[in-house]
Amino acid sequence: MRFEDLALTDDVLDALYDMNFDECTPIQEQAIPVVLEGHDLIAVAQTGTGKTAAYLLPVISRLESDNAPTDAINCIVMAPTRELAQQIDQQMQGFAYYMPVNSVAIYGGTDGKTFAQQQRGLKLGADVVIATPGRLLAHLQMGYVDLSRVSFFVLDEADRMLDMGFYDDIMQIVRQLPANRQTLMFSATMPPKIKKLASEILTDPREIKIAVSRPAEGIDQSVCICHEAQKINLLKHLLKVRASKRVIVFSSSKLKVRELTRTLRRQHLNVAEIHSDLEQSQRDEVMLGFRAAHIDVLIATDIVARGIDIDDIAMVVNYDVPHEAEDYVHRIGRTARAGAEGCAVTFVSVDEQYKWQRIEDFLGKSVSRLEIPTDFGEAPSYNPTRGRRGSKPRPSNGKHFSRNHNHKRPSDKKSVKPDSKSVKKRG
Repeated sequence: MRFEDLALTDDVLDALYDMNFDECTPIQEQAIPVVLEGHDLIAVAQTGTGKTAAYLLPVISRLESDNAPTDAINCIVMAPTRELAQQIDQQMQGFAYYMPVNSVAIYGGTDGKTFAQQQRGLKLGADVVIATPGRLLAHLQMGYVDLSRVSFFVLDEADRMLDMGFYDDIMQIVRQLPANRQTLMFSATMPPKIKKLASEILTDPREIKIAVSRPAEGIDQSVCICHEAQKINLLKHLLKVRASKRVIVFSSSKLKVRELTRTLRRQHLNVAEIHSDLEQSQRDEVMLGFRAAHIDVLIATDIVARGIDIDDIAMVVNYDVPHEAEDYVHRIGRTARAGAEGCAVTFVSVDEQYKWQRIEDFLGKSVSRLEIPTDFGEAPSYNPTRGRRGSKPRPSNGKHFSRNHNHKRPSDKKSVKPDSKSVKKRG
């Protein structure tokens, strides 16, 4: 379906045209009409499916068509991390480029000037407030934020927010909202805690489920069964023969991220690290450098596995097997976005074989195996059930590290960059 087939306002369609957005993704096709009709919604869709546009487009379209008040906060969008809040705000600026609708992003880790800017936006009543739960609650407790006329309440990556312990903060914010609001909840998964939250804050919601937690078809997935000590040399080899730019390497520990970064820098590779021990300003600087292609390889913990919208990632490497299958899906979902192709390679040590088997069970298939170069030493056999060596390994399918990949990149979009700092009221 095309966006012009939906009941969006002309100003929204003009902005989409300028941004080269033409065809709807499945989540957009199903969610936009539901939101336009005024129903509460709970939508299950994996990252990279276009869910941000699925709620922003109908919300800002209705803010215009419904003549929303110009002196009130009309929409609250909750996001689990500062990075996702910034990303949503950037998309908001593009979608509303031709509209007298404004937004302000509210998050922590800022200087006094930015805090004052956030405070001003809240006091004036920005149309759309995009916020992390803790920081919005902090502003609320100062007494100058009025949420009594909010028409739309959106929870993006609701499962992630609950995993981060934001349930109480969310409920405190909900108690400040009017009962007749429209509530939209988006989540990558539907565990019991999400169902419980939905039952508490949604009213007769419509439900949409899109490709629940399965990797995009464009991702070429591979796995390498190896010893832990072989991983670092395998990574160096992989960066040499597969891709050396636009690469994200995920590790499960901050310590290992730091070690990998130091090791690869000694190989004169252009790498940077990102994890929760860094100051927010440092994380912002790293992400800005990576987006601008000033950094070739990003070594990261799961802090960037969800919600970061970078369309041209060539390769994702799981240096460690993720703890959960959902984490695997979110990690490799950084590549093959917006219809592009990409590859994801996972290193599996002997101690990680059982975890990998659970991921393959979740995927419903066996992922293609990569052969270790002979000069790297003998690979362990694959026996995840008993967790010991000596069993017959699965036969190789002939894939090699040195295979070339010519990944399709998404077409360039026309940049639409209004001043994201201004909070200018309509009328």
